[in-house]
Amino acid sequence: MTGTGRPTRARDLCLALDLPLERKNIENTRAKLKCLVSLGILVETEPGSLAQPRP
Repeated sequence: MTGTGRPTRARDLCLALDLPLERKNIENTRAKLKCLVSLGILVETEPGSLAQPRP
């Protein structure tokens, strides 16, 4: 997520992790990213776009 310098979507992260682009993989990744948002590790810049918070 830090290498791109821009917000990332769950589908893009699946591609980067070489996961098959199946709905279940994308939805599971999205759910995990939403948990990271709730913990304050990531921020949701717009619906579906996630990034690391700026210091």
